Amino acid sequence: MNFVEEKMFEMALKAYQNAYTPYSKFNVGAALLMKDDKIIIGSNIENASYGLTNCAERSALFAAYSQGYRKEDILKVMIIGDTSGPISPCGACRQVISELVSENVDVILTNLNKKTKIMKVYELLPYRFQEEDLDV
Repeated sequence: MNFVEEKMFEMALKAYQNAYTPYSKFNVGAALLMKDDKIIIGSNIENASYGLTNCAERSALFAAYSQGYRKEDILKVMIIGDTSGPISPCGACRQVISELVSENVDVILTNLNKKTKIMKVYELLPYRFQEEDLDV
């Protein structure tokens, strides 16, 4: 990892540590590198009504959009979890990432031991649901 990715790892780890996971005990953290050099983080937050749980990736992206950022402002995405290899985002997060992040952005999947896999957004969900699929 380069210097910027090390900083993203540090921030994603902080988000990982802030996760609220009383049920699954499976923490996840995410960090977004913005074009203004800001790093926005998100943690997974569980709820006893499991469907109301929010993943770290979506938490970070929703925070960024709430602050006025848009897809062209996001330079990199990093996701961290306590997995044996690089973490894999869930299907819902892949769909949200595919709409809210530009398709050629690097998504850095990693774990606590820094085992890393880098994918482009378009590789995460090649046959995604898109705006064109809606009758608007």
